Amino acid sequence: MKFEKIASDPSSAARAGLFTTDHGSVETPIFMPVGTVGSVKGVYHRDLENDIRAQIILGNTYHLYLRPGLDTLYQAGGLHKFIGWDRPILTDSGGFQVFSLTGIRKLTPDGCTFSSHIDGSRPIPSVRSAPTSSWPSTNAARVMRMRNTRPNP
Repeated sequence: MKFEKIASDPSSAARAGLFTTDHGSVETPIFMPVGTVGSVKGVYHRDLENDIRAQIILGNTYHLYLRPGLDTLYQAGGLHKFIGWDRPILTDSGGFQVFSLTGIRKLTPDGCTFSSHIDGSRPIPSVRSAPTSSWPSTNAARVMRMRNTRPNP
């Protein structure tokens, strides 16, 4: 992945840029439709591409891990093939869930692990300790991994 700064505002920290992935280029700043489990609910791909002109969509690693699951994504050839999307996809780190799912997560010096919010089963590997290849972001543009899951003092 490559990022190029195109313009900046001398009176603020605002900037415009272009990042390029194997699946295409994305102008920033950008609106990213959210496809939590791989699909943007209620919107056809043709509408994302032609009407909304989405350059990228955002998936949620925690939710993709649970549904459809790693095996399904790998068998499909990755998230792009699973959902039939040929433009960039960004998957998050699961960091929001560290704070939103406090009842089913465990913080340790090695990171954070989760149980399923669906049925309490399937311990989900630590975002920090799990290798990137074990997460469902196969072929996604970028995994925004957490650096520190410990609460601030």
